[in-house]
Amino acid sequence: MAKVIMIQGTMSNAGKSLLTAGLCRVFWQDGYRVTPFKSQNMALNSWITDDGLEMGRAQVVQAEACGIRPDVLMNPILLKPVTNMGSQVIVKGEVHGNMDAAEYFSHKNSLLPEVLSAYETLAAQYDIIVIEGAGSPAEINLKDHDIVNMGLAKRVRSPVLLAGDIDRGGVFAQLYGTLALLDREERALVKALIINKFRGNIDILRPGLSMLEKRCAKKVAGVLPYLDVDIEDEDSLSSRFSTRKQEAALDIAVIKLPKISNFTDFFALEAMRGISVRYVSSRQELGNPDMLVIPGTKNTIADLLWLRQSGLEPLIFRLAAKGTLIMGICGGYQMLGQRVTDGEGVEISGGGSIAGMGLLPVETLFLPEKQRKQVSGSITAFGGCSVEGYEIHMGRTFPAKSGGIDTESLVVQQNNIYGTYLHGIFDSAACRAALCAALCQQKGIPPLEEYFFDLKKYKEEQFDKLAAAVREHLDMRLIYTILEKGL
Repeated sequence: MAKVIMIQGTMSNAGKSLLTAGLCRVFWQDGYRVTPFKSQNMALNSWITDDGLEMGRAQVVQAEACGIRPDVLMNPILLKPVTNMGSQVIVKGEVHGNMDAAEYFSHKNSLLPEVLSAYETLAAQYDIIVIEGAGSPAEINLKDHDIVNMGLAKRVRSPVLLAGDIDRGGVFAQLYGTLALLDREERALVKALIINKFRGNIDILRPGLSMLEKRCAKKVAGVLPYLDVDIEDEDSLSSRFSTRKQEAALDIAVIKLPKISNFTDFFALEAMRGISVRYVSSRQELGNPDMLVIPGTKNTIADLLWLRQSGLEPLIFRLAAKGTLIMGICGGYQMLGQRVTDGEGVEISGGGSIAGMGLLPVETLFLPEKQRKQVSGSITAFGGCSVEGYEIHMGRTFPAKSGGIDTESLVVQQNNIYGTYLHGIFDSAACRAALCAALCQQKGIPPLEEYFFDLKKYKEEQFDKLAAAVREHLDMRLIYTILEKGL
């Protein structure tokens, strides 16, 4: 049976996902069979497993750090926000339905057997399980129905490492206050504290660490600095949305839709020298990019309305008219068509229909059954290349009555407008090379040096860099002792 350790945080975005990936990598390097686990994940970045099941992208990244294929058991419950008050609930990779917050709150205890069976299956297969919590364990209004933080830790008898984010300020209050709001049994589960995202001189921090240990009666397992590692982010709190490489040869703009999903599609492009990927949400930010991408979304109709209300749509038309390469992925592809119809209320209550941008001769109809599959093949776009990726979508896209376009193609093209359901398309080296060659030729500049950038090698380097930082700044002897002793 696997040994287990859990990372919880004082708040969302305290760095739990990265810490989990880092510990996973260290344990893997040390020769253990290790797997991540997160019972309930709320995110719009998801992935399709080899057997066609949907799971959160964060656990996919953590599985890569462990050197194993992702398995939906690593994330048995995935919540994908559809509105500000409701989410699509996915259980062990299958759509369970749409629920508002109150409905899910009353329903989630019934999902506990699914969580525990997933955990127990993994525990029989691996030496170590590294569990990631969600949000904060001190959300006292939610504790009675908790299946992801202390509620889960108690059930699987997992010791807990509690992480606080010093970059946001008030880290001592975060850690002390979180422990103060836990009951005695829960506090006993917390075996050590971690301070994350530190910038500055550690010597200045040391007096505070001593006082924190004394007041909390817990050891500080280390202070992890703000790391310069390039590892995929979990959700829309990502700092990627506000950063941009300077003086890049190619400028790619991605529309930051309100319900943007699977923005990890652009990770490989962001990692390439010579390319700037920037996320824009206003007319003032758009400028004159070499390529414009309308990404995936969990709510195509609502985000298309937002696109119009923001004033971005006419600027997209101008770019299209001047020959700028425009690409829609998943929901973005649907928006580029002539019409989107949700007759059965799949995305929005009561359903609806809306005219698309009309840049591709296609129409989309939403149906209740989600399409989920791994895909590979060849495309003629960008001069032709091989690609692989995965599809996750509720809609079916057909040729419009006025068009003769082949919607069975992996990438649909009309002049400089492209549409695809393929997530991860830019992970394919051949596709990135073909795209960059086409953009450089169109711009009249020499080809980029890094056409065949090795994405897998790059990811491995980043995981090893993360593991090295974990070993340097955390007390791994203490963490191994906690792991071995358990509860």
